[in-house]
Amino acid sequence: SDEIRYLLVNATTRRDAENNIVGVVGVAQDVTEAAKHDRAVAAMARELRQLVDTANAPIFGIDVDGNVNEWNNKTAEITG
Repeated sequence: SDEIRYLLVNATTRRDAENNIVGVVGVAQDVTEAAKHDRAVAAMARELRQLVDTANAPIFGIDVDGNVNEWNNKTAEITG
């Protein structure tokens, strides 16, 4: 199959009584679906950011303390 899978792999050495490496112990977890989800969320965030930045109306964000912490190009144009 040409399908790409993403794996999270953890491994460590296995040692004998004299501390010589005699093998490797590992485990792998298939994280393909999580990786696909993360990429989809990132793509939506980029699209939303572009929409906000190019809007012909001022858009800005205010944090819980009342501070403006985010604004688009139109807001900057209006407020200087």
